[in-house]
Amino acid sequence: MSAANDVKEVVREKYGQAALRVKAGQGGCCSSAPSATSCCDPITSGLYDAGQAREVPADALAASLGCGNPTALAELKPGETVLDLGSGGGIDVLLSARRVGPTGKAYGLDMTDEMLSLAEENRRNSGLTNVEFLKGEIEHIPLPDDSVDVIISNCVINLSADKDKVLREAFRVLKPGGRFAVSDVVVRGEVPAVIRKSMELWVGCVAGALSESEYRSKLASAGFGDIGIEVTRVYDRDDARAFLAGEGFDSAAVAKEVDGKFVSAFVRAIKPARCCAPGCCSG
Repeated sequence: MSAANDVKEVVREKYGQAALRVKAGQGGCCSSAPSATSCCDPITSGLYDAGQAREVPADALAASLGCGNPTALAELKPGETVLDLGSGGGIDVLLSARRVGPTGKAYGLDMTDEMLSLAEENRRNSGLTNVEFLKGEIEHIPLPDDSVDVIISNCVINLSADKDKVLREAFRVLKPGGRFAVSDVVVRGEVPAVIRKSMELWVGCVAGALSESEYRSKLASAGFGDIGIEVTRVYDRDDARAFLAGEGFDSAAVAKEVDGKFVSAFVRAIKPARCCAPGCCSG
């Protein structure tokens, strides 16, 4: 099995387990000590305010494993079509559906059967009718070209072993002038190899984190313009120590080495609009 498939299977298993915990009424992913798959860790906790929490079923909030709040930053407009890459239990899809209103549409894409089942249950409980969950991989988006106004994602692109392919697919399905607006973890500087190699931490979207320059380069290579990266939170050594607890590391020593090197960021980019002026296009 290739390294990419190794990562994919670990992600599928861990996120499937998280969904099953929520459906079993075990308090979501906070029932155990903070770890790479726990919503109590410093990356995934405290992302949604009370008002947003009231807009979605409790199980959608419990299943959230993101690192940001893309729906609060993406400036969604009524009537738009939104796609959430790696939608999990559906919290960002449901929030997006409320933002775009009945004339808009919110898609969620996930590869994990357990998460899709939980998301469908949350959709039914929400009463929203402009929501659709799709099964698939973010490297192979099952939507046609030029079909989406906005792509959001919440700490999922880092889980892919082929981020270039993800970004090319995102570019393909966006309409000309469409917006890429995702939350993700970004790394600053060198981090210990033990973290980079850890599958468990990859599931927590740390080991797979891109640097800011890498992210910008990959977005540009995919065709995007107007690229911006806005830091929304910097993780210090205390955050790192809490995150690494129970992962088999000397957490105090490693935390010192990664102090301030991981940040949550809101990553923006635009698919350039097609030229409409007479004579400006060759074909």
